[in-house]
Amino acid sequence: MKNCIFIIPGELTDLNTYINAERTNRYKAASIKKAETQRVWGELENQKVKPIKGIVEMICTWYTKDLKKDSDNVAFALKYILDGMVLAKVLPDDSRKYTGSIVHIFDVDAKKPRVEIDITQR
Repeated sequence: MKNCIFIIPGELTDLNTYINAERTNRYKAASIKKAETQRVWGELENQKVKPIKGIVEMICTWYTKDLKKDSDNVAFALKYILDGMVLAKVLPDDSRKYTGSIVHIFDVDAKKPRVEIDITQR
């Protein structure tokens, strides 16, 4: 089993912010998705995460600056993470053919919000 961890500093755009952007202007929402996907891709490149073959299991630990956002709003950003992993060629695709279980853990770190993704190849 291959295992790696990568970290995305800061908080990713949550679902409510994305929906509000979409209601305002669909191009604004598309711009958010593109920027966040590129941000994840950049972190994968910087941290030299290698391609993984087969099915992956993931543990996403979401460190937010406070408890104000609902867990489901925060975890929506998994979309950017998986799309960034595909863009960086860490995963061939984000379908269930390559993604197994995904576990979400939520915590608070007011000084250093981030997402830590622990990937294990099944």
